[in-house]
Amino acid sequence: MLKLLSWNVNGIRAVQKKGFPDWLQNESPDILCVQETKAHPGQLSPELISPSGYHTFWSAAIRKGYSGVATFTRQKPVATRTGFDIPRFDEEGRVVETEFPEFTLLNIYFPNGKASAERLQYKMDFYEEALKYFERLRKKGKKLVITGDVNTAHKPIDLKRPKENEDVSGFLPIERAWIDKFLSKGYVDTLREFRRDADLYTWWDLKTGARDRNVGWRIDYFYISEDLRLQLKDAFIMPEVTGSDHCPVGILLKF
Repeated sequence: MLKLLSWNVNGIRAVQKKGFPDWLQNESPDILCVQETKAHPGQLSPELISPSGYHTFWSAAIRKGYSGVATFTRQKPVATRTGFDIPRFDEEGRVVETEFPEFTLLNIYFPNGKASAERLQYKMDFYEEALKYFERLRKKGKKLVITGDVNTAHKPIDLKRPKENEDVSGFLPIERAWIDKFLSKGYVDTLREFRRDADLYTWWDLKTGARDRNVGWRIDYFYISEDLRLQLKDAFIMPEVTGSDHCPVGILLKF
């Protein structure tokens, strides 16, 4: 059984001070994907770059202290790459791809569209290019696991206050429609294969103390391509894990 976890850490150096290295060793996933690392590898300690038992692969934004993703894996990948070969997206360090014999894993920090109309358009453009990229991989026969902070709650069940947020980026009709389109192409929202209940959230606003009241959003996901459905044995979220404004999410795969 393979355990895959994903977590927007909201600063890898910040979460390191809150016990991240110990958590990684105790939880001992086969693969961990982290987003919003906010650091270049040269700024990090060996404890993060070379944790015991793991290979690590990083993509950092040109802009310091912004965005960034990293994948920690026990098994050495067959191949790795970063980005979509589109400079306006790749310069923000949002994608690490690791290929294994059984599947190809895409660890992605999707853009946030709240700042401006321009950033919302950037997010929608990123979504479209991401889907094109996924489909190209599938045409090559790749089975896909796609994970990360998607920055959109899909259905009303995926956030505490859907009515109040209908005009907020992260729950806009155009953002949600992209997830509909994506899923219709033959991808599976893994958590909903096992859990249909409400109040399952992965992000809470720090400023309002929303986590204590569980006033949250589910914006972090594990998706798989349809051809991995039989290998999917469980999907879960880990709201008990603190240290970030997001909590980890995970799946179990059996090959």
